Amino acid sequence: MASKQTGILYLLPNSLGSGVESFATELARMQAKRIQHFVIEEIKSARRLLRALGMKREFEEVNFYFLNEHTSSNDVESYLKPLLSGDDMAIISEAGVPCVADPGGSLVALAHENNIKVVPLSGPSSILMALMASGMNGQQFEFVGYLP
Repeated sequence: MASKQTGILYLLPNSLGSGVESFATELARMQAKRIQHFVIEEIKSARRLLRALGMKREFEEVNFYFLNEHTSSNDVESYLKPLLSGDDMAIISEAGVPCVADPGGSLVALAHENNIKVVPLSGPSSILMALMASGMNGQQFEFVGYLP
């Protein structure tokens, strides 16, 4: 008997202030329109991004899972259920890219532990953009957190 295939966990970047037209790839637009399960920090910015990427469905037809500093590890583990059932899922960053000074790393680590494919979609990263524009040596850069 063949084993059931798992879904794919996509990492969907969000705008850093400019419109999504400046960074959204066709693959990001396609996945945003198709996927039913989204891991998010805040509903308002997630809805804004999904509409900007062309999602036409009603949000009642979509499942949102909150991942922020208040999310328990049990909740994060439960977020794997759709993926383990074969459904694709996306983590949406509040701004920039997921898992870079942004929640999502714990879910990505669990996905890897469960042999779930993780696919990062390209987009803006505030840290990388600041490093590129800083004139600093990117070969010896270390990010240790944002200033208070």
